[in-house]
Amino acid sequence: MTQFPVRVLVVDDSTFMRGALVRMIEKDSRFKVVGIAGNGKEGVEKAQELKPDVMTLDVEMPVMNGIEALREIMATVKTPVIMVSTLTEAGA
Repeated sequence: MTQFPVRVLVVDDSTFMRGALVRMIEKDSRFKVVGIAGNGKEGVEKAQELKPDVMTLDVEMPVMNGIEALREIMATVKTPVIMVSTLTEAGA
């Protein structure tokens, strides 16, 4: 059984996208954003510190990209991750 609110960590290098994701997520009272990070390395550190229930993770970021961060997260805190990207193409 899921406890509410679901604690969410948002990781994206774009200030605009972080804000948009936070606003969308927090429109639903079942979710609470407990932290944000601007790159993959910071995202890994915040995931280890905050232990969120789920996190969003951008694919393309400076310092450590989303794929590298995902590997680290799965090796350490094993948090469910929703990968997000504005860089898409048909059939991706």
